Parts: sequence; C-alpha cells; structure tokens
Amino acid sequence: MTSIPASQWAVQLVGPDQLVLNQSKEVFRPGPHQILAKVEVVGLCFSDLKLLKQFTGHVRKGPVVSGIEPNALTQIASYVPNDKATVPGHETVVRIVEAGPGVTRHKPGERYLVQTDYRWLKTASSNAAFGYNFEGALQEYVLMDERAITSPDGESMLIPTGDDRSGSAIALVEPWACVEDAYASKERTTLKAGGQMLIVVETDLPEGRLGNLFKRYGTPAQITWVSKSGPPANLPAPVVRAREHDDVDDAAFDDVVYFGSNAGTVEELFAKVAANGILNIVLCGDRFSRPVVTMVGRVHYGGIRIVGTTDTDPAGSMKTIPKTGEIRHGDRINVVGAGGPMGMMHVIRNLCQGVEGVSVYAGDVDDNRLAMLTKIAQPLAESNGLEYVPYNAKQPPSDEEFGYSVLMAPIPELVAAAVQDAAQHGIVNIFAGIPANVTGKIDLNAYIEKRLYFIGTSGSTLDDMKRMLAKVESNRLDTNVSVAAVCGLAGALDGIRAVEDRSIAGKIVVYPACRDLPLLRLEELATKLPSVAACLKDGLWTLEAERKLLETCG
Repeated sequence: MTSIPASQWAVQLVGPDQLVLNQSKEVFRPGPHQILAKVEVVGLCFSDLKLLKQFTGHVRKGPVVSGIEPNALTQIASYVPNDKATVPGHETVVRIVEAGPGVTRHKPGERYLVQTDYRWLKTASSNAAFGYNFEGALQEYVLMDERAITSPDGESMLIPTGDDRSGSAIALVEPWACVEDAYASKERTTLKAGGQMLIVVETDLPEGRLGNLFKRYGTPAQITWVSKSGPPANLPAPVVRAREHDDVDDAAFDDVVYFGSNAGTVEELFAKVAANGILNIVLCGDRFSRPVVTMVGRVHYGGIRIVGTTDTDPAGSMKTIPKTGEIRHGDRINVVGAGGPMGMMHVIRNLCQGVEGVSVYAGDVDDNRLAMLTKIAQPLAESNGLEYVPYNAKQPPSDEEFGYSVLMAPIPELVAAAVQDAAQHGIVNIFAGIPANVTGKIDLNAYIEKRLYFIGTSGSTLDDMKRMLAKVESNRLDTNVSVAAVCGLAGALDGIRAVEDRSIAGKIVVYPACRDLPLLRLEELATKLPSVAACLKDGLWTLEAERKLLETCG
C-alpha cells in the first residue's frame, strides 16, 4: 500500500488574486464515502485565472443549494465554498490510493480522468465544480466524495483510463472536450414546452403573428402579458397581465418576446430571461436608435440566446437558431486569440473536423505564438485541403466577412467587433467566459438584419469527455500537441501568471510529484533537462518525455 504523508504541497487561492504555495497542507484521510487520490498531472487553464480574479464572485465558488444532503456536505473536508481557501486545477488525471468502507465504485490503484462539472449540484446561479467550491488538483493528494461526484443517473465523474497514455495526454482531454462541447451543444429551436413566456408589446401588434408562432414552435404553460392593449383572444395558454415589465420577476421566463424597438426596454428585458432562455426581438420594421447594452456574459454562463427579425413575425426569428453550434460547409472561420492554448485547439479541431470548404483564419497579437501555431496548423490544413490564414490581430484582414467567429478572450468589445465582421447567418461563439454580469454595447440592428446568432457554452459534459478520450486512446487525436511548458508545484504560480499574461503559447502542464521543478518551456529542456528533451518528438511532448521527467525530477 502507498505510504500516505500527513501533509503535502499545494497551491491555494486564499482571496482575490492571492495565490500561495502551502508546503504543509493537510492530507485529508477519507471518510466512509470518500476516496483519496494522488494527482499525477494538472493542466493550467484560463478558467483558473477567472476564479483567481473573481474568487467569491465566481458563480461556481458559491455554496451548494441543492442536489445533495446538507449533512453530507459538512462531512467533506474538501468542500470549500464562499471565502474558504480553495485549490484550483481541474484538468487532471488521478490515481486512487485509499477508499473509505462505504465506497462502492472506486478502488485503490485505479487511474481516472476527472470531469469537472457537478451540474446537478446547484449554486445560486450555476453549479458546483471540482477546482472551485470543491478543492481541485494543484496539490499532491485530493479528497473526493462519492455522494458528490456521482450524478443522479448513476454516472461517476471519474472516467476510467489505462496506463498506456501519458498523464498529460489524458488530462488535456478536459479542455479539448470543452472545445468540442462549444460546437456539439444542442440548441433549443422551439418554445419551451410547459415553460414560462413573457410578451412585451410597445408597438402595434400585427394580427395573427402570435398564433403563427405557437402553431409552429409550441406552447408555454403560462403567458405574462405586458402592453397598454389587451392580449388577443384564443391564446393557447393562461394569461397573466402585468402593467410594466419592471413588475415581473427577474430570470423567470424561458421565452421572452418583445415587439418594439426601444433599446432601453430590451436592456431591461435581458434580466427577465431565465437560464437557457431565449429573447426574441421583433422590430416591426423599425430600428434601434443606438447600440444596445447587451448581457453578453450570460450567453456563456447563463446559456441565454438572442434572436430577432426586422419584420413583424416572431416565428421568423426562430428560423435563425441552428440545431447545434457546429461549423458549416464553406464557413470562413475566424478564431480570435488563436495563439493561446485554447485557441490552438479550436484551430486544430476545425481543420480536422472533416467539414469541406472551410477556411480557418487565426488571429493573435503575438507573432511568436502565431508562428508556433502555424508550425502545427499549416501541415494539417494542407493535408485536409483547407485554407489556413494566420494574421496579426493588430492588422486584421480587411473586407473579410466571417460565417463563424470564435472569441478566445473575455472582452465584450470583441463581441461587438465580431457582429460588424459577420456574414449573413453568421454564428458568433463566445467561448471565453465573460463574467455573467458583464455587458457590452452591441449593434443589435446589424445583429438582427444579418440574422446572426450568439452561442456560448461553459465546461463540457461527461459524454464530450468520453468521446475525446476515445479519440486519444485510439490515436485519432494527440492532445500533447498542445503542451508548451512543464513545471512542478513550485513553478505553478509562475505558470498561472504566464496564463494571465499570455506569455506561453500552448498548455502548461504541472507534475505535483516534481515538487521543485520550475516553469520550463519545452524549448528550454535541451539545456535544463537534456535527457527529457531527447524524448521529445519533433519538439512535441510525449509519453516517453513524461516518464523521463518523472524519473529525473519526481
């Protein structure tokens, strides 16, 4: 049996922008329903940075409000909501070293890829997650509880994996799965059956338009009606009248339909849309008089969607919604921030997706990062018969319109720019996690006239991870192409800051067993760790390099 120490090294987040390396953090021993796992490897993620900056303000750092018995939470030493110090790190592979007597599904010696999101454990406005309100993997040992990591349908958030792939390759399935989820996400293309609908009318309501909407797209359970005039007869659901939209609850409506063109009204209606709700703007031949302050952050974290039409038919707006977020035949794709770790994944994914006729434009402000990306992406584009166009974002391509834009930086101004650069029926994928409460001034006239669609997803599903893991284990995908630097826990703080200042193109992988290893770019290994460098393949990270690193420094 593995000897388990009483204390360990761990990277802890103790407050907003306050990271410490704790060299004597307690190793929690498992209770009856708990497992203790040794951390093999952790990938650093931009999401770690979002937690670093927001801390208690992050939607996944709040307390769990449902989905598990409260007394179970009190028994989990690694449950750290609100202002309790947490351990970040969620892209990880672990091996179980000890299990409590009540554990039924996991045994010592088993190796697992960890799924981050506990979507059934709700916080006030999101869900619980490993590396947020439950301690993550930037430590040598991590405690997990079967009652927290098992979903209501019986699925465990620990995905079994063998020993024939490097820990880095398996751990990086998690960010690759987040990328995959951004495209595979199924969009709601109808009114929510049995949902709550809000209809706000500030112009003349054309006869028959609502009937057409319900006939084609379904029926809600209840309609809340806000207008100076009364609702039309024969609506298909019970109607509740309200004098003003200010009189109705926030985040209470699955479908909000607005007839009018008052920018101020739309700005207030965003708050009324529930998570995963749809705001349908019917301009009735008019236009907004100014850009609209739009809740772009809720597209990513709240899953809200915005559709609209210049005419009088709300059913026409619904035609804008694609079935999924997938790229389409002939799309000119613009990846903004392509030189970073996640941007690189988007570029590679879309070049290898098998969709014919696409062109992938890769923009970044750092020429060195672009050069490293191009070294990998250009051969892939050529082998698949596709166009790949790298460009410095300080001098973007002129007069180009993009059918698909992917935004890798959480900057609302990039969303506004993507609307201007979009082609008709374009999709703007807000991949970077703009905080849920952040807004941006958007030209919604252009958005509606071009029939654009904002999409955004947060995290990945268990099925996404299983699909990506299968690709890795069958050699269809080498996630190690993303690795740009390695370190131990001593170098992890520098690694997180490197993510923050975007100074390293690619993923930074942390090996807790190599406690003292500083942050090293792969190109530095030739002089710092030549025996490890000798195991690289064409400058890329490999299983052999990982084994040699652990043998040398672990």
